[in-house]
Amino acid sequence: MQYIGYGSLKERAAAEIRSAIVRGDLEPGTPIKDVELAERLGLSRTPVREALATLTDEGLVETKPHAYTRVTALEAEPVRDALVVVQSMHSLAIGLAVPKMTDEDIAAMRLANKAFKKALDADDAGAALAADDEFHAVAVRCCGNFAIAATIDRFTPLVRRIEHSRFSSPNARHSVTQHQQIIEACEQRDDLLAASLVDQNWSTLKEEL
Repeated sequence: MQYIGYGSLKERAAAEIRSAIVRGDLEPGTPIKDVELAERLGLSRTPVREALATLTDEGLVETKPHAYTRVTALEAEPVRDALVVVQSMHSLAIGLAVPKMTDEDIAAMRLANKAFKKALDADDAGAALAADDEFHAVAVRCCGNFAIAATIDRFTPLVRRIEHSRFSSPNARHSVTQHQQIIEACEQRDDLLAASLVDQNWSTLKEEL
C-alpha cells in the first residue's frame, strides 16, 4: 500500500476542489461546507480546511469567519490583473528558454499540442487545459528561473475559469495554430518571435472577460 502523507492529502483536496470550481461544478457564490467536502473526498476535515485556505489565497474561495465560505464570483478586474502577470511571465519564460531548448524539448511541445488538438476535437475542455499546461510548461522548465515558475503558480488559478471557458468554445481551435507557430519559432531559435507569439496566445483569453 502506498503511503499518502498529510501534505499530499491537503494537496489532493485542493486539486479536487479547484478542479470542481474551474469546471463550474461549484459555481460562483456556491456555499462550501468542509464537513460535506470531507465526506465526498473521503478525507478528514483538517486537510480539507487547509485546502480551502490555499484556495482562498488563490482567489477561488472567500471566507468570512463564523459566516460563510463560498466560491468567489468571477470578477473581471482581478482576473484581468492576474492574466497580465501570467501572460508576461510565460512570454518572458520562453524568451529565456529558446536558447537552451533541446530537440527533445521541442518534441515535447509538439506532442503536447497534438494532445491539445485531440482534446479539443473531443470537446474535452479539462484534457485540453492539461495539454495546454504541458505545452507551456516546457518553456517554464527550460528557462530555469524559479521566480517565473513561482509567479505563474501563484496567479494561474485566478485565470483557470476563463481558460476552461475558452477551451469549451470553438474559438479555442485557433490556439492549435498559434502553438504550432510558437514551435516553429523555437526551432528557428528566434527567442523574440517566440516571446511575441506566446504573448499573443495568452492575450486571446481577454476575449472571455
